[in-house]
Amino acid sequence: VSFSFRSQKMSFVSIRSRPSSLRFKICCSATGEAQAKKETVDKVCMIVKKQLAVPDGTPVTAESKFSELGADSLDTVEIVMGLEEEFNITVDETSAQDIATVQDAADLIEKLVTEKTA
Repeated sequence: VSFSFRSQKMSFVSIRSRPSSLRFKICCSATGEAQAKKETVDKVCMIVKKQLAVPDGTPVTAESKFSELGADSLDTVEIVMGLEEEFNITVDETSAQDIATVQDAADLIEKLVTEKTA
């Protein structure tokens, strides 16, 4: 069994038997969770830009860190409150503390929305 990592989010495992041309690849998320839909990420980007009054032309992407956009802890609380209102969810304090990027927020939102509708 050999391991090779292509990114932080994905890991690939190659399994080969003794000398053979057969090769199997198993691909799975490192966290075991799927990434949020593009629409969710885009909506989170829009809310973050509004809450932080990000100037036009300053890119906000899934990889954007709140701290790099100038957010302090109070700003992050306000972002979470805006997300709760927009998506009609409740984010517990522990989960809120784990949000550092737009992608983190979008993934959590989709998880909470899925749990709520289940």
